[in-house]
Amino acid sequence: MELSKKFRFNEQVEIAPASVVSKQIIKNDKGNITLFAFDKGEGLSEHTAPYDALVMLVDGKAEIIIGGVSHILEQNENILMPANIPHALKAIEPFKMVLVMIKA
Repeated sequence: MELSKKFRFNEQVEIAPASVVSKQIIKNDKGNITLFAFDKGEGLSEHTAPYDALVMLVDGKAEIIIGGVSHILEQNENILMPANIPHALKAIEPFKMVLVMIKA
C-alpha cells in the first residue's frame, strides 16, 4: 500500500474460489490491520486472540461467533471482539473484511 494515497479496502483483496485470502496493510509492534476475503462457506475455526479486535465488513455477509453467540454481519457493519474470548468466522456468502488489532 502506498502512503498518502487514497484507496478502497474492498478493491485491495480479491475473493478466490474455495479460499481465504489475507493481505496485511500495517504490521508493527503496536498492532496490525489486515484485509481478508472469504469465499462462501469458508471461515476461520474457533480461536482466541490476546487483544481486542475490530472487524469491519466491507462487502458480503458473514457469521461471527463470539463466546458461543452468533452475530450476522452484512456490508458496512462492524463488531468488536474482546480479547481472550473464543471466536470463529464463516462466510454465509462471499465477504471481505478489515481486521484491526491494537496491542495493549
